[in-house]
Amino acid sequence: MLEVKEEELKKILPSDGPSIDEVKRYLEKYNDEYIVIKCGGSVLVDQNLFNIFIKDITTLNKLGFIPIIVHGGGKRISNKLNELGINSEFIKGLRVTGKETIEVVEKVLIEFNQEIVEALKKQSCNSETINSKDNNIISVVKENDELGFVGSPTKIDKTIIDKIVNDKKVPVIAPLGLDENNQTYNINADTAAGSIAKKIEARRLIIMSDVEGVLDNNEKLISEINSSSIKKLIENETITGGMIPKINNCLDVASNGVKGVVIIDGRKNHSILFELLSDKGSGTLIRQ
Repeated sequence: MLEVKEEELKKILPSDGPSIDEVKRYLEKYNDEYIVIKCGGSVLVDQNLFNIFIKDITTLNKLGFIPIIVHGGGKRISNKLNELGINSEFIKGLRVTGKETIEVVEKVLIEFNQEIVEALKKQSCNSETINSKDNNIISVVKENDELGFVGSPTKIDKTIIDKIVNDKKVPVIAPLGLDENNQTYNINADTAAGSIAKKIEARRLIIMSDVEGVLDNNEKLISEINSSSIKKLIENETITGGMIPKINNCLDVASNGVKGVVIIDGRKNHSILFELLSDKGSGTLIRQ
């Protein structure tokens, strides 16, 4: 059980976040458990949302949570490739990554990784980078020849995460991995976060996206779904397109030891805090 005195809570919590009474009740439900938070690059392009995200991670850290950050960077990568005159092609939502592209992808993601680490440090939240050049934890094999240097995780090195956490730091992980020849591969950030959450047996996987969550046919948010309801929602085409692999990945994670996987709207202020520490939550919870 996490315990923080009320006077401390008043100092730690944002004025427009969950209430102190709610937070006190929800802290009792958590112990020293990993919370994996995947933040989409499309959300963190907005500087205001980026600043709020950094403050919210710092708040969770001060409350005693163990946040593990996995970040995307798709928009930044696309912008850089456009700038260099390199065409972006996608197959089923995954970026085709040739030799020239993987060099750009790696550079952009590592720069973004460092940016998050430095921003957290400015909030007095110690953190450490994990990427293909420093502390690599993800071993991969090639997804397929058509996609080029896009990797599928085969192994996660949990010892590096444990060491960083034991040093009282927040791990910040770029979705990059290495194959047996130390070749860098781009990894879908949802897939990377899911593989990490399963390996470290996280209490929660929170996927911050630029959508509210899963919506029904009337565009209303569905607060909770499971494997049987997901199947029906795909069959009746309520869930379509790029949301199908995202949901299937979430279901796989929820079926392999992670108690709850949730897709939340990262465009809303303090969505992480509302999801973990309030009655209303802030997205769609996916259970087995």
